Amino acid sequence: METDQTLKLENQICFAIYACSRELTKLYRPLLQEIGLTYTQYVTMIALWEKDQVTVSALGARLYLDSGTLTPLLKKLEAAGFITRNRDKNDERNVVIALTEQGSLLREKAVDIPEKLLCQLNASPEEGTLMLMQIQELMARMQQRAPVEANTEGDE
Repeated sequence: METDQTLKLENQICFAIYACSRELTKLYRPLLQEIGLTYTQYVTMIALWEKDQVTVSALGARLYLDSGTLTPLLKKLEAAGFITRNRDKNDERNVVIALTEQGSLLREKAVDIPEKLLCQLNASPEEGTLMLMQIQELMARMQQRAPVEANTEGDE
């Protein structure tokens, strides 16, 4: 790639992923409004449908969310009646998130959302699987890289 092309916005992997993520979230919005969830609440519920009764820290790690983002989101899900938050009886430092009956039942309302999204993308299930595999491969590559040490010295 020519040097003058290197820093063009349309040539940035990071921007393509960022823009795609924003557009994908927009496509989800009307689908999720039907079941009363935001996108972040939706992925949180999916994680809980996969594995119920998890600690906030385990859930945050699974979703790549810090506690500052996750805590208000969990409070809203609790207020909606989808989850409970209780201190772990074995370790009071941990808060365990559990689905309520209402939260478990919400899964049935959400089950067709992935198919509806593929329809909006005009993509077949096979194309959706291929896209997902490519994104998962990219994520695996990023997770395999050597950790970069933070610069602890101030810029002078």
